[in-house]
Amino acid sequence: MCGICGEITFDDTPVSLAAINRMMQTMSPRGPDAAGAYLFGHTALGHRRLKIIDLSERSHQPMVDVELGLSIAFNGCIYNFRDLRRELERKGYKFHSEGDTEVVLKAYAHWGLDCVTRFQGMFAFAIQERDSGRLILARDRLGIKPLYLARGAQNQRLRFASSLPALLAAGEVDTTIDPAALHYYMTFHAVVPPPHTILKGVRKLPPATIRVVERDGSETDRRYWQLDFARTPEEEELPVEEWRSELLATLRRAVDRRMIADVPVGVLLSGGVDSSLIVGLLAEAGQTGLKSFSVGFEPAHGERGDEFQYSDLIARHFGTDHYKTMVGADRLLAALPKTIAAMSEPMVSYDNVGFYLLSEEVSKHVRVVQSGQGADEIFAGYHWYPPLEKTNDPLASYAEVFFDRDHAGYAEAITPDYIGENYSHEFVKAYFAANKSTSPVEKALDLDTNVMLVDDPVKRVDNMTMAWGLEARVPFLDHELVELAAKIPSRHKLAGGGKGILKDVAREIIPEAVIDRPKGYFPVPALKYVDGDYLTLVRDTLQSRTARERGLFRGDYVETLLADPTAHITPLQGSKLWQLATLELWLQTNGL
Repeated sequence: MCGICGEITFDDTPVSLAAINRMMQTMSPRGPDAAGAYLFGHTALGHRRLKIIDLSERSHQPMVDVELGLSIAFNGCIYNFRDLRRELERKGYKFHSEGDTEVVLKAYAHWGLDCVTRFQGMFAFAIQERDSGRLILARDRLGIKPLYLARGAQNQRLRFASSLPALLAAGEVDTTIDPAALHYYMTFHAVVPPPHTILKGVRKLPPATIRVVERDGSETDRRYWQLDFARTPEEEELPVEEWRSELLATLRRAVDRRMIADVPVGVLLSGGVDSSLIVGLLAEAGQTGLKSFSVGFEPAHGERGDEFQYSDLIARHFGTDHYKTMVGADRLLAALPKTIAAMSEPMVSYDNVGFYLLSEEVSKHVRVVQSGQGADEIFAGYHWYPPLEKTNDPLASYAEVFFDRDHAGYAEAITPDYIGENYSHEFVKAYFAANKSTSPVEKALDLDTNVMLVDDPVKRVDNMTMAWGLEARVPFLDHELVELAAKIPSRHKLAGGGKGILKDVAREIIPEAVIDRPKGYFPVPALKYVDGDYLTLVRDTLQSRTARERGLFRGDYVETLLADPTAHITPLQGSKLWQLATLELWLQTNGL
């Protein structure tokens, strides 16, 4: 896992190595082990390296293959790279390293744009063709690895990077607030779908997309993967026992794939079904000396801030080397500025600070962890899925439980200059219409897997772990597992209040006490209720001169929230006040 960046110019202007260096410096936590830059013609690539596979200098990046006329900056991990290497060796290719980056480069040389369909893993990369001057940008199927882009100099320059703040550090970015993105942030639970970001001048490459940037600046995109919920009549009637058997085999393979590394691999153990199942599968496969990690927070307003009773149970059952971190109120407050700074985009979930502090602790012991994100989105684990099963209005039913506010509520919060179309409503409406399934649940699962998951939980994990040079791998987002989950009829996923088939599989591996309990999450009660020092921080931020001059939020609305924060909670149990504060804190942290 690393940080990549680069620049290509489309006129006679030379690329800015100073801008490349600033981007690399900003991303140094993503790759603390090494740095490198490569300039050829009108293209420059930059790289920050976290050494996970092939720790030698032979895998230094950017990697240049003079014979093939190709150079690459790569971020991620290709889990099947050794199989691909053997296949390419049979075709006559010679390798000089033991890592996956060189495999990506030679796979592109042999298969062209179709190479991405052969990769099992998470990735974002840039490949430069020396002779044509063409630049190839790509992102993995489920958007686990980020890639941000900014056009500049009258559209005669393109810069890209693994983080948005890196592009800001490069300079010359239009930092005007994007009205559509602001609506998504305030309405669609802070999920801002690609290509948007909160800033007009920065876009992001959509997942499962490979973009070809020609020497004259023209671009073409190819979406190379699409999740398919269609089933044959035979699949629809397949006994649930057969689905369970296939699911367990696919899960085992997904977890095993993500153990490939030249350094130890640990597990983030929340104590929920998903992370516990990962631990159980690793133990079943014979992993010994496995390190597991949990975090908890002080209670507030009678709400408990940890789930140690369950993570402890799993750690004892499977004999892991278990580390617990209990975060006090003072440490939590002190960590908030650094947590905000680690965000590539403003993210409202309380989980961010939890993952940030957990990653700090984990990074002292291992450099790679497996994590349970994605299971709820692909196996219908959230509370809003069962009510959708029989709804006559999927859009309204989904918005009622997921949207933080409707368009009228948005207008009450935002100043008139930023009020435009009902972007969130229209986006979900179009997305649901594009999915040909007649099942409202499957429409929601499609949206949540391909959009919400990418730009909320997955982005959160990437940002917070990489802030500490920690690589997080997510077996539930193995694309073969996601494809299988889409094929499984919804009734099997909705059983037992959600994730029914996954829970049934888990019973074969882990203690039932972890399965048959209320759904948990990363509880950070102090932020949910925004009082004491947290309220002081929020008040000072939203009433600051910078915030007032920016003029995003209506003053009367801000004062209403400040007067009684606990009275203004979203349907997903988030604080509306914290939502405003997070955006303003992120903008100020990035000097905007």
